Amino acid sequence: MAEKRKYHFHNGELGSALAVKVIPRCSRNEITEVMEDGTVKIRLTAPPVEGKANQALIEFLADFLRVAPSTIEIVGGKTSRDKLVSVMNQDAVEIQKRIVAFLATQSSTDRG
Repeated sequence: MAEKRKYHFHNGELGSALAVKVIPRCSRNEITEVMEDGTVKIRLTAPPVEGKANQALIEFLADFLRVAPSTIEIVGGKTSRDKLVSVMNQDAVEIQKRIVAFLATQSSTDRG
């Protein structure tokens, strides 16, 4: 039985938080899936050394969500592949919609 993570998309007082699983040292930066437990799996080109993957994650999410990097913070799991990421001034439902829409576009592109 798969272990359930304790983090999910949710609204905070000033923003949202999402669970992320980072796969470093990949050929490109991309969101690959929302796992069964709600965790967003993200591949990054950066290696997991000296905070490079964390910085790449922040920059990637800022670009994807069209927000300033300063509004994104890794609040849990800084030295782990499993992270909790805070996104200030963003609604969790809106973030989830963007990710799901992106993945749907990717899967239809892969088929065609």
